[in-house]
Formats: sequence, structure tokens, C-alpha cells
Amino acid sequence: MTMSLRLDRAAGVVRSLVVYYGQPWRRRSLRRFYESWIVPGDLVFDIGAHVGNRSKTLMSLGAEVVAIEPQPAFADLIETHLAPRLKGFERVAVGASAGEITLRISSRHPTVTSTSSAFIDSVSQTEGFRRVKWDQEVTVPMTTLDALITKYGKPVFCKIDCEGAEADILRGLSTPIKHVAFEYIPAMPSVTIEAIKRLNELGAYRFNRVIGETHRFVGTDWISAEALLKDLSDLSSESISGDVYARLEE
Repeated sequence: MTMSLRLDRAAGVVRSLVVYYGQPWRRRSLRRFYESWIVPGDLVFDIGAHVGNRSKTLMSLGAEVVAIEPQPAFADLIETHLAPRLKGFERVAVGASAGEITLRISSRHPTVTSTSSAFIDSVSQTEGFRRVKWDQEVTVPMTTLDALITKYGKPVFCKIDCEGAEADILRGLSTPIKHVAFEYIPAMPSVTIEAIKRLNELGAYRFNRVIGETHRFVGTDWISAEALLKDLSDLSSESISGDVYARLEE
């Protein structure tokens, strides 16, 4: 790695740390948001743990967290500072099948690291990503949600934030999880549609969503997949991304 790339990587990691740890009011808001359904002892999967802020918040609620992060800079950070307190930590990607996959990394914007070429092609021309350059590639091992469940048990909550790989990750799951959250990106609606379709194949889910880092639901009621997709279809490709939350009905 050249000196320029090393400096870009360091700057990118510092930027992420400032965004996710430098605003304590956001962390307090996130904790209040999660505490309505996470209780001590709950097993949680954090797929795409990035700098570990959500893992850390979930652990503060007493959850047993398995963090997954293949991006080397973030994985090093988690392994050094967080791994001893985690139930498990895996430096792997997650997908529809086990094997290996190419991870495409932006040194300056490491949070948009992705295994999905379709994601990069779709978002590259949107305003929020126009200055992003994916300048590194690394091959990493890949596992599945089913394999993680076999190793650690079935989680109560699974958060997925993997920049366009969300539907592929859910295709590697064959049993419903009580609570699932995954990122939606208005510039790439096909991933959201496929992810919701896969969840509906697994069980009877109701849905809600969060815009950006607001940590509050858009609607007061949990709605059907059809209603959510109609809601999302009204967004423009330049709309702010967020998270879809799915709750398995009893």
C-alpha cells in the first residue's frame, strides 16, 4: 500500500470514528431506540459492524453480540478494542453461499466498502456518492447467516448494513429471525425489493423504517410489505438512505 493510500485510509477511519462516536447525543438516541426490544441475554448479530458503535450500544443493553466486519481497517479496530467483550467476532463477508468474494474499498470513505459491483455502479452517479472512489480490492472469506446461526445460535435481532449486499445476505438465511434490520438505498431499490421478498418467503413479517441516523420510526404502525414498498417507491434516487426494520409476527 502506498503512503498516499495509507494516509487516506487513516483519514477515512478517523472520519468514521468522529461520525459514530463524536456525537454522544446520537449514541444515547440509538440506545433508547434499541432498548424497547432488546433485553439482557439476547443474542444479536451485527453484520457490517464498521467501527463497532452499534455493537457497543447493544452490549450496553446486555445483549450478547456477534460482530461481522471484513473491511481490514475496521476489523483491526474491532479486534483491538471490542472483540474481548463480544460473544463472537468474524473477519468475513456474509452472502448467499460460503466461499470467497472481492471486497471493494474506498480509502477515504471506508463505510461504503462493498462486495456488490451493482451497488457501486448504481450509486456512483448520485449526488451523495459522486466523489467516492473505490480504490482498493481485497479477497475475503465469505460465510452465510445459516452458518453463523449453526455456530452461535439464532439471534433475536440481526442488523445488516453491507452497502448493496443485503438481499444476497438474506438469501443465505433459511429460518426466520424475530427482528431484522437492513439498509435501504433509494438509488438502488431492487436490493430493498429483493430483501423484503426474501423475508416474506421466510415468515410473516411487518415493517417500519428509519430515515438516516434519526433512530426513530417513520410510522406509528408496523405495515405490510406492499405498503412499505409503495412508501419507498415514492422516494427519489437522491433521497436519504435509512434502515428497514422487519418484525416477525407471532
